[in-house]
Amino acid sequence: MSPVNRRDFISRASALGLAPLAQGWLSAAQTEEPAEPATPRAFIDPQFRVSRLDGNLFGSFLEHLGRAIYDGIYEPGSPLADADGFRTDVLAQIRELGVPIVRYPGGNFVSGYNWLDGVGPKNDRPTVLDRAWDTIESNQFGTDEFMEWCRKANTKPLLGLNLGSGAAKQAGDLVEYCNLAKGTKWSDLRRKYGHEQPYGVKHWCLGNEMDGPWQIGHCTAKEYGLKAADAARQMRAVDPSLFLVACGSSGPFMPTYLQWDREMLEQCYDVVDAVSLHRYFNNTSETGGDSRHYLALNLSMDRQIEEVAAVCDMVRGRLHTPKRLHLSFDEWNVWYRATDGDGHKQVAPHLLEEVYNLEDALLVGGLIITLLRHSDRVRIACLAQLVNVIAPLMTNEQTVIRQTIYYPYAWALHNCRGDVLRPVVESPTYEVPGVGPFRSGGLGRVPYLDLAVTHDGESGKTCLLVLNRDLDNSHELEVIWRAEAPTRVLTSQVLTGTDLKASNTFAEPNRVVPRALDAPELRGTRLTLQAPAKSFSLVVLEA
Repeated sequence: MSPVNRRDFISRASALGLAPLAQGWLSAAQTEEPAEPATPRAFIDPQFRVSRLDGNLFGSFLEHLGRAIYDGIYEPGSPLADADGFRTDVLAQIRELGVPIVRYPGGNFVSGYNWLDGVGPKNDRPTVLDRAWDTIESNQFGTDEFMEWCRKANTKPLLGLNLGSGAAKQAGDLVEYCNLAKGTKWSDLRRKYGHEQPYGVKHWCLGNEMDGPWQIGHCTAKEYGLKAADAARQMRAVDPSLFLVACGSSGPFMPTYLQWDREMLEQCYDVVDAVSLHRYFNNTSETGGDSRHYLALNLSMDRQIEEVAAVCDMVRGRLHTPKRLHLSFDEWNVWYRATDGDGHKQVAPHLLEEVYNLEDALLVGGLIITLLRHSDRVRIACLAQLVNVIAPLMTNEQTVIRQTIYYPYAWALHNCRGDVLRPVVESPTYEVPGVGPFRSGGLGRVPYLDLAVTHDGESGKTCLLVLNRDLDNSHELEVIWRAEAPTRVLTSQVLTGTDLKASNTFAEPNRVVPRALDAPELRGTRLTLQAPAKSFSLVVLEA
């Protein structure tokens, strides 16, 4: 029994007039507490698999918001743009990252978007007011431009649908426009506009954050569930092979969190494939500015995933269906400084341009560990967003720079392959309020070290990602293989520094960058590595 559970039991027993019994339990608890390990250890067995890694776990997101599209990926007339108006320096960065899937066009924007405004001759496209962010939308970039950009960026689309102001029929029309070859109204319209071959879009989001009163077309869970079911059936009539994501709750801060997910799934469970989750983390309201608490927030992401999965399984049981839903964590990131989303009726204003620091990057590393830990259920996840708007990449007229959060994201994209393994980790712990496996109002015990492991049987490579939450001390981690141990270390890097608030800027773009990690020592089935204080480390090994 955990310390938090024991305290909860004692409190309840005392309330029932059983104080002596409660004190007895307290005395017993004090003698039962196991000693923490002196040296952190992790045990790895390739037979203990979480999942076969789906590359879509490391997707991203682009919305018609601020400078994400215009002056971000698309800037006609710039000396850095190609003939289609795409920023070539940004394309090069995204191709180098290897982003597998990108959600588009929103976000809040999609709930007021008419996709027909963004197709056809550019001179005929209307300029409209985007009511989600109060900006002027020229519609010079739309579905066809996004599909061409995806081709050049070597990524796949995750298209969002307007189930706010839009109708279910319009969702089916867009599928027809994108996926049918020819011979119908909407497929022939695409061909008329110069795009003969169908796009074959497989992944679709049925709306965005429809539980939020800020959302255009906000409705009840039952109303949304019925509308999503109607849209799903019309879309599958056009293309039965689609992967459809229902709109889950906007996050644990919502008063209807989990209740929304249950009620909407009762209407559409059988016709969707996954439920969306969203979460943005901050070091103010959630933590009071305590960095020790902040670096533990990925554990609350674990909790959110487990809670939503439990609701999905409850509805599955009530419906007596063998179908098991996946999860799509299609908005996640750190975001709490640049929060003014009012565009004041401007074109591509500077909105939500968060500047990230070292501690943000460390938390993003922890969030990647959490996603890997739940990769059996989370099949899609999208770092929100990709360029300029709460993003790892930032542009100005001359160049593009990498923010601190770029590096843990890039490490995962470049090195995590094959099977996600389930390590057993022993680590010293520390106390933070409200975090940990139980949240009953008391303190939670949080391990200093968090770890994710992937193993690719084809290449023989193993990837270790290690977060050290200890702000003051390095920790020596011993990693022990139970079978199939690697034979040599290929790569070892670390992201760390003396200043948690250090950021990369256009003036100093390399202030926070990875450096070589002191060479880990591999002897037989044991690897010893030194995880510096406040650090996120990457170690790649080979069989």
